[in-house]
Amino acid sequence: MNRLTELINYGQSYWLDNLTRGKIKSGELKNRVEEQGLRGITSNPSIFQKAITQSDDYDDQIRELTEAGKSVDEVYEAVVVKDVQDACDELRGLYDETDGADGYVSLEVSPYLAHDTEGTANEARRLFKKVDRPNCFIKIPGTPAGVPAIEEALYEGINVNVTLLFSIQSYEDVAYAYIRAMERRAAEGLPLKSVASVASFFLSRMDVLVDELLEHRIYGTDNTEEKKLAKELMGESAIANAKLAYQSYKWIFGSARWKLLEEKGARVQRPLWASTSTKNPEYSDVRYVDSLIGQNTVNTLPDKTIDAFADHGTLKENTVEEGIEESEETLMNMYELDIDLDYVTQRLLDEGIQKFIKPFDNLMETLEQKMKEVG
Repeated sequence: MNRLTELINYGQSYWLDNLTRGKIKSGELKNRVEEQGLRGITSNPSIFQKAITQSDDYDDQIRELTEAGKSVDEVYEAVVVKDVQDACDELRGLYDETDGADGYVSLEVSPYLAHDTEGTANEARRLFKKVDRPNCFIKIPGTPAGVPAIEEALYEGINVNVTLLFSIQSYEDVAYAYIRAMERRAAEGLPLKSVASVASFFLSRMDVLVDELLEHRIYGTDNTEEKKLAKELMGESAIANAKLAYQSYKWIFGSARWKLLEEKGARVQRPLWASTSTKNPEYSDVRYVDSLIGQNTVNTLPDKTIDAFADHGTLKENTVEEGIEESEETLMNMYELDIDLDYVTQRLLDEGIQKFIKPFDNLMETLEQKMKEVG
């Protein structure tokens, strides 16, 4: 049994969180799609930075652009757009075969625009037009400023991968933004089926932060019951949070309001599980896959987690629906220990933006150096 190819039979698509030119040129991406059940791929500045540093795959294009007098910003965009276009072309067969359900490649707007609604919307338009592929997603963070930009982009027919969702409230905000966008399109007689979106809910980063707070409770109190409860809650927050977000998804996209749009061809905005590499070696390396299998979901995985799940993952139908009452209890118990999950998710969002900015800056520095070397 190939666990990876079987996932689709359980309603879940898995994507690779590692787009590089080497994977495209070597045929690895094609093989993963045809033989290993891969359904999509995402890009990010950190991956590009490593690929440019550790290979010569980009040297010729960077040299040509440098000789043409292009700026580092122009070189960056040309390089990443080419990779996204080539990956989109590689996955176009899957996109057509699934009638637009899968076969997507994601490209993110500048992380510096996370709090700029108009700037985000403008960049989403420009990048989507530049890639010029129907199976391209533009990644936009689900910040308060990002939500109206997400709605506007979707209304205009731009596919959106909403990123950096940590709280259930934030997830619900972007789900309703998607519905509003589809309602606006429907009111104007615009096609709904041609627009796709996923809402990326981040996992391991939440466990890392909450576990740190729980450790403070364990070592900072003499209360035996509090110590015991804190120990029991270690490693439980992210999956519980995701399972409850999925319940919100079911409620929102099971509503009469949504059904009216579905009848006109609209696709559900699928929940996507992101940040799925296990950071704590004491936890299972496939915990964010095994526990969150469910209908109409996507799981974006790094290479290591893909290999681990293929080797020893557990396929079980609708694990995302298991233990809902326990998940609710888990989050309530966090508050019992004075762990404010609103604070946690806001801090994770703030840190997440910064964690996007730093690799972006590193990538630009790497490109500048590479332009000097090849120029």
